[in-house]
Amino acid sequence: MDEKKRQRYLAISKKLAELVGGEDNIQGVAHCATRLRIVLEDNDKADLKAIEDLDLAKGVFVAGDQLQIIFGAGLVNDVYEVFTQYTGKQNMSLSDLKTEANKKMNPIQRVIKALSDVFIDIMPGILAAALLTGLSGVLANMDAVQGNETLFGITRLINISSGAIFGFLPLAVAYSACKRFGGRPILGIVMGCIMLSPSLADAYAAAQGTVEVTTLHLFGLGVDLVGFQGGIIVALLMGVVTAKLDLFFEKKVPEVIRLLVSPLLTTLVGALLLFTAIGPLGRGLASVITGGLVWMTQNLGVFGYALFSGLQQLVVITGLHHIFGAIEAQLLADTGRNILNPLMSVAMTAQGGAVLGYLMKNRRDAKTQELCIPSFISVLFGITEPALFGVNVRFKYPLIGGCIGGAIGGAFVYFTNLAALGFGTTVVPGIALADPAGNGYVNYVIAHVAALAAGFVLTLIVSAFHCAHMEEFNLIEDIPAAQVLFDSGVPLVQLPCWGVAEHFSVSRPELERYLAGKNPLADYLASYAIDSVEQWAHGPVWTKAIWDMTAAAWLMNDGQRFMKERITSCPRIDGKGRYCFDRGRPSMKYVYRIERDALMTDLIEKLLEA
Repeated sequence: MDEKKRQRYLAISKKLAELVGGEDNIQGVAHCATRLRIVLEDNDKADLKAIEDLDLAKGVFVAGDQLQIIFGAGLVNDVYEVFTQYTGKQNMSLSDLKTEANKKMNPIQRVIKALSDVFIDIMPGILAAALLTGLSGVLANMDAVQGNETLFGITRLINISSGAIFGFLPLAVAYSACKRFGGRPILGIVMGCIMLSPSLADAYAAAQGTVEVTTLHLFGLGVDLVGFQGGIIVALLMGVVTAKLDLFFEKKVPEVIRLLVSPLLTTLVGALLLFTAIGPLGRGLASVITGGLVWMTQNLGVFGYALFSGLQQLVVITGLHHIFGAIEAQLLADTGRNILNPLMSVAMTAQGGAVLGYLMKNRRDAKTQELCIPSFISVLFGITEPALFGVNVRFKYPLIGGCIGGAIGGAFVYFTNLAALGFGTTVVPGIALADPAGNGYVNYVIAHVAALAAGFVLTLIVSAFHCAHMEEFNLIEDIPAAQVLFDSGVPLVQLPCWGVAEHFSVSRPELERYLAGKNPLADYLASYAIDSVEQWAHGPVWTKAIWDMTAAAWLMNDGQRFMKERITSCPRIDGKGRYCFDRGRPSMKYVYRIERDALMTDLIEKLLEA
């Protein structure tokens, strides 16, 4: 980068370090494609509002216990380079940063995050299986394939490949869970092999009653020798237990016999727990989860689908959505179809539509464009955090429009009987996972277009109500000029007439008591005010708002003696003179209360001194 750019980025870095609470508050820094990510010792020390107004920043939010500042592709790399040099936080990878952030999570968040991490390593295999299953379904229904030996053979091999991956998925889950929780991965594989041992009755056949099941008696308990095909929850639990057993025995067994005894005890105790406790518990938990979802689809109908997709992105805000991966895997194992994937996908798409709605409402604001366009592009690839935290949650009404739009998308999923054959990818890439049965691909597109349009339109509708309570008669005189002023970015102070300046008023008794006859200037002002008002007053009792004087009074508002003000964003105005505040716009000062008695006392004292 040239020296001019470096100096600009250095100024940004110095200001940013100050706004996040100082260099001592920074634990780590990394960046992704568009965002600078910072882990802070204390997030409360960060001034998010001021960071939003930072030069070149397009938005800021906190997610995953990381402060994330949107700069945009390419630019973020240069800002990161200068910022890390300035703060001395170079050479930290995104993985390292996430490790630092995880240390700040509460126990529940850490458990849920760890469970989601289990599926990251095996996700390529799951996606491959899902895509192969979809491809097999498409090819099997083609007459050209049925009439050609080679194409039929290829289709058959594709079907075998996809079935094998899903068939051994519990083994992969046990391996990944054991690895994630600190155990030796090979022991997770061993436990997965025990779960799928051919010496056990096939779980699917046992459920249909087509195979004889042997029952053992251990410690007075009847143990059925049934395999754990499709037992994703059981595999997840066993991976965790195996890891903990491995760590325990590695620590307790003497070193001289550790190599032989530790894995022996881990496998033996793990197998006993599998058949006596973890297996039955996991099967029961999986049955409850799958049964609950199936019940929802059969009994709640379109309402159940709409409710889930309408609220799903609120779960994302809490960070608890990572648990859905395990539920989806179990649903696939039990039913062969994943209804959650398209429901979550349309929920994401609706939030993207809400971003476009907000962009349309503020299309003349360049900073809004810089914030919304990258956020929407992220949504197309199933990443909604920039849209949620950068736009929709910040401005509230787009979140409402997006949630309602998600519910409408969920209804389309219900009516088209849409489902996925895998999980792990959504929105545009997710179409590859759609079940092709019943025009699945076409229905996938229709549901997502409906969700996008609903989120867009409903955000525009909700935005009208969002502004309805803020009116200002002065703005009606020249709405375009007022909006140009608010859009200009120059230092501004808004002193509203209605609700604020109108409270600075004077009555006839006050004029007569404190000004009339006191000196020539005071006497003239009192007489002029009384004569002017009584020309239109409807009775002997009246007050007169002294609107224009409040502007001069603000210039003398030392220490906010006369007026209370706050820093807020410049408002946007609708066609009827109503206005509302959007946090992504330039900042200004806004007077929200006048200390009437203090200001009137000061005015009278100054007039009497004249």
